[in-house]
Amino acid sequence: MIFFNPVIISVLVMIILSLLNLNVILAILIAALTAGLSASIPLKVVMEILISGMGGNSETALSYVLLGVLAVAISKTGLSDILARKIAKIVKNKKYTLVLLIAFISCFSQNLIPVHIAFIPILIPTLLPLMNKLKIDRRAMACALTFGLEMPYVVLPVGFGLIFHKIIASQMIDNGINVTTNMVWKVMWVPGIGMLLGLLSAVFFTYRKKREYRHIDIQKNDEEIKMNKRHYAALIGAIAAFVVQLITKSLPLGALTGIVVMIITGAIKWNEINSLMDDGIAMMAFIAFVMLVAAGYGNVLRETGAVETLVHAVSGMMGGSKIISALVMLIVGLFVTIGIGTSFGTVPILAAIYCPLAASLGFSIPGTIALIGTAGALGDAGSPASDSTLGPTSGLNADHQHNHIWDTCVPTFIHFNIPLIIFGVIAAIVF
Repeated sequence: MIFFNPVIISVLVMIILSLLNLNVILAILIAALTAGLSASIPLKVVMEILISGMGGNSETALSYVLLGVLAVAISKTGLSDILARKIAKIVKNKKYTLVLLIAFISCFSQNLIPVHIAFIPILIPTLLPLMNKLKIDRRAMACALTFGLEMPYVVLPVGFGLIFHKIIASQMIDNGINVTTNMVWKVMWVPGIGMLLGLLSAVFFTYRKKREYRHIDIQKNDEEIKMNKRHYAALIGAIAAFVVQLITKSLPLGALTGIVVMIITGAIKWNEINSLMDDGIAMMAFIAFVMLVAAGYGNVLRETGAVETLVHAVSGMMGGSKIISALVMLIVGLFVTIGIGTSFGTVPILAAIYCPLAASLGFSIPGTIALIGTAGALGDAGSPASDSTLGPTSGLNADHQHNHIWDTCVPTFIHFNIPLIIFGVIAAIVF
């Protein structure tokens, strides 16, 4: 039966344990062991598979640790406070303006300035007092951040979006469907509309009411936040990190360059290095380790062969209806992506199965693009192991008043995955 499939069982175990507020790392580890045991893989072998797969996110993990150090260093200079004060002057007392502005800034982190979640630990903690003053529900802000981290790569063929679209096109070509990268965005804008509607519903309806948080005053006086040499040195370090990342396509190298430049220019004092490293690791190490364990979990799911079994099991339930077929395929994609926690890593798995299945069911090439692209994106919002949820939590929980599961994962799951499924089905049928 489909309900005894290792993917279904293990993902449900992870979701239930996470909703019960078990530590995310423990929830993923238990889910991985559950997947292996459900597939009759010996416990010792499951752990070996998990550990061997953890290297799949090693670059990402190192990036986050170094970005944490860079974020703390910039924050210590007061540069982020100046930026927060500038934003406060623009926003004044308009809470919706602040939430939508953060969503707008977050969108640029995927294309114009492709730093992904790096800006969150630098900017968001300094804005928490303003959010508290305006009594903004941080669940709305979590949706705004996740929207900006995900929607641009789903829709726009630039920055991380170009990488995502190239993966979709190349994997479809490898599985016998001739497509070009330029064809992807012409389809994926439809699921993107679903995400936009999800954001607006979260901001203006679901989480519009005021929410009280314990006030923590971290604002500095005007004299202290005027630009000085240390601020300019920090700015040079941040620019150096950005430029090196663009040139080398390496986020860890960019972050390391930024740190070194800040040391050389005096933004970071020599006797502060150890404390900055400790603070930066404390800020981002949890996210880094979650990403490592998530990569191992994804490896376990792949080794069970349960994804292919799941798709073939549900293919008999489709009854020849394209609407039902598209819906079932997207729900399967949701389970797979929530388990693995990354859209980019899920596409090759899904494409190998969905390409021949979609062709046999009569879906057009654009419709197949919609199915694979949307199924890949599903779960990136809402997954406890996704950087699109871990990133927002790292900033919004800087004062320990924001729950990763109930305040980030659940709201983003509801407001983005449900619209993605609806509009993904529409795109698959219409095109």
